[in-house]
Amino acid sequence: MSKVSSASIVSTDGNYLHHIEAGHYKLDTDEPVKLGGKGAGPAPFDYYLASLAACTAITLRMYAERKGWDLGEFRAELQLDRDDDGRLHVMRTLHATGPLTDEQWNRLLEIVANTPVTKAMREGVEISSRRGDTATT
Repeated sequence: MSKVSSASIVSTDGNYLHHIEAGHYKLDTDEPVKLGGKGAGPAPFDYYLASLAACTAITLRMYAERKGWDLGEFRAELQLDRDDDGRLHVMRTLHATGPLTDEQWNRLLEIVANTPVTKAMREGVEISSRRGDTATT
């Protein structure tokens, strides 16, 4: 297998606040106050949507550049909902200020349905877990 990405997370003394390293970037995550956290960072599902939003924007920008299309300012709004059966649903609404035709928009909607992160989320990913070494301080 070839490595695509990596991340690690370390707990803090702040209840649900954790520090994440994704590549060489440092991020924090926490739960909202209503779930017992302090709201000191995005919650895990916030990052879930953010990763989809980032892949959406980058993929469409790359595609538009290759086609010579002017997207102008691009924006995607994503919302995650849970239905009565407990299934998760993402609604992704796309906006662009560039002069796009209906045909171009239809193509962008086809492309966005197959971004790498969209496909991974839709198709699922095999997740394995294993015990690591016991940390000592």
